[in-house]
Amino acid sequence: MSELPACPKCHSSYVYEDGALLVCPECAHEWPFATDGAADASDPVIKDANGNALADGDTVTVIKNLKVKGSSMVVKVGTKVKNIRLVDGDHDIDCKIDGIGAMKLKSEFVKKI
Repeated sequence: MSELPACPKCHSSYVYEDGALLVCPECAHEWPFATDGAADASDPVIKDANGNALADGDTVTVIKNLKVKGSSMVVKVGTKVKNIRLVDGDHDIDCKIDGIGAMKLKSEFVKKI
């Protein structure tokens, strides 16, 4: 039998597993079975320049003039980017900018509206 953690509320050792939850019979406290380390590793949080967490579908603005690689165009400060998609990699935002097209941006150059 595997070792289950003690109840975080009353520190009872009589904890049992009920589906995806752990339950304490003494104080009736319930909490998710997932460990904190596993949840952090599988779900990295992408933050904007101000430290706000970003999510798929958010609207952001550009905070710095950005040159478009391979072109003479520039994405100007204050450009609004709607419906972003978060991806893994160096450039962690996929988006479509009016007048320019599909682009990848770094989250450090945008702020959430």
